[in-house]
Amino acid sequence: PKGLITPIIRGADRKSLAEIATEMKDLAGKAREGKLQPHEYQGGTASISNLGMFGIKQFDAVINPPQGAILAVGAGEPRPVVVDGALAVGTVMTCTLSVDHRVVDGAVGAAFMQVFKGLIEEPLKMLL
Repeated sequence: PKGLITPIIRGADRKSLAEIATEMKDLAGKAREGKLQPHEYQGGTASISNLGMFGIKQFDAVINPPQGAILAVGAGEPRPVVVDGALAVGTVMTCTLSVDHRVVDGAVGAAFMQVFKGLIEEPLKMLL
């Protein structure tokens, strides 16, 4: 009701998926209650925007300055896919990365998306 605020999960690259989920839940609760401290929402480098929970298939998110990137996550939905040369139904999700090219080179952004795609297609790898 009071507008968008993006809490920051610091050192996410060194945390487990469970640790990130717990911290995200705690920060989201504090944000809803208006109890975030400035150090909990300032100084981030990238954001994730999820409109998939509203059934939005695809969108382009706007970078939150001074951050350098934002990942837009759409809804997963059943779509026709080809598996081993045969038509099948698979769950497909569209994600779009917006980057500030003054901060993130496009090739680096593409490499990030390549790794992200591999992890999202085989989520058990995130647990290793």
